[in-house]
Amino acid sequence: MSIPDCIFCKIVAGTIPAKRIYEDDQIIAFPDLNPQAPTHLLVIPRQHLASLAGAAAEHTELLGQLLAAATQIARQQGLGNGYRIVINTGPDGGQTVGHLHLHLLGGRAMHWPPG
Repeated sequence: MSIPDCIFCKIVAGTIPAKRIYEDDQIIAFPDLNPQAPTHLLVIPRQHLASLAGAAAEHTELLGQLLAAATQIARQQGLGNGYRIVINTGPDGGQTVGHLHLHLLGGRAMHWPPG
């Protein structure tokens, strides 16, 4: 399922170009347009799911696939010293695109608290 006005659904469909650095039958990853670290990639499901808050038991496998893909991508990107995976959820959580996505950040030391 896709949502016609969702920018990430348009990337999945190929109507908006993105430099896909990873893709399989469930997931796509591409660079964030506003990077916050030397490596800042977005890992998204092809299936539209508005946010983590909308996830249900039927999404368990997909959520696991997102994390597994992010781990594989981190290895491919040479992030052996560590990386951060962030899922912003809802407006107060900083989510600006209404399609579930993971931010994979690395290439520098991360600090805590993040913000």
